[in-house]
Amino acid sequence: MGAYEEKKETCGTVCLKYLLFTFNFLFWLAGGVVMAVGVWTLVEKSDYISLLSSKTYAASAYILVLAGAIVMVTGVLGCCATFKEQRRLLRVYFVLLLCIFLLEILAGVLAYIYYQQLNEELKQNLRETMIEKYQQKDQDHITRAVDKLQQEFKCCGSNSSSDWTESVWIRSRDAQSRKVPDSCCKTPTELCGARDHPSNIYKVEGGCITKLETFILDHLKIIGAVGVGIACVQIVGMVFTCCLYRSLKAEPY
Repeated sequence: MGAYEEKKETCGTVCLKYLLFTFNFLFWLAGGVVMAVGVWTLVEKSDYISLLSSKTYAASAYILVLAGAIVMVTGVLGCCATFKEQRRLLRVYFVLLLCIFLLEILAGVLAYIYYQQLNEELKQNLRETMIEKYQQKDQDHITRAVDKLQQEFKCCGSNSSSDWTESVWIRSRDAQSRKVPDSCCKTPTELCGARDHPSNIYKVEGGCITKLETFILDHLKIIGAVGVGIACVQIVGMVFTCCLYRSLKAEPY
């Protein structure tokens, strides 16, 4: 009877080991995806981040990058802990899983909070940023971001093209009689912004605010979904880890 119980326990432990190993492999891949989403947000969309006064959007992406990197390292550690059957390694692995879980929940919460306040922030700051900082000294990153925004989203001005009449740069001699930046033009050429007729420039209802808000909201949904989704999957890993930990004999001290 004792031999039967021992065999049964061994089979259960082996099954747990392979389940946990499979989980760790998938977890390692998921870590790469999480990190890729964070890096993509920071690298490809960094220009738009400079147009936001709040750092919450960027913070969510940085947290995902950090969590993704730790996930990949943890996945390798989990495999080692599983096959070496070391309770101490399993304890470290569980603590790391818990830390990543909390990081990703934090990224999801930040994304959700920022999702709620984004519209108000854009209304308050985007117009001011565009008219006061565009083409100004030491504000090249803002100028590039605004030009990219207007060309990619086919829009002109914060709320409308008329916003540019109050621009510090448009009112200066440097603008060379332009009424809007050349990036407002449907076919950008040198000094094309001198003619603000609808046939020449983008006159989109709602201006760039609406387009940028929609873009960022879509990405916040991705950041939030990835963070919370992976965090929920980790619960399974923590359950497997606890089961395997309890099935192993305590290490002699």
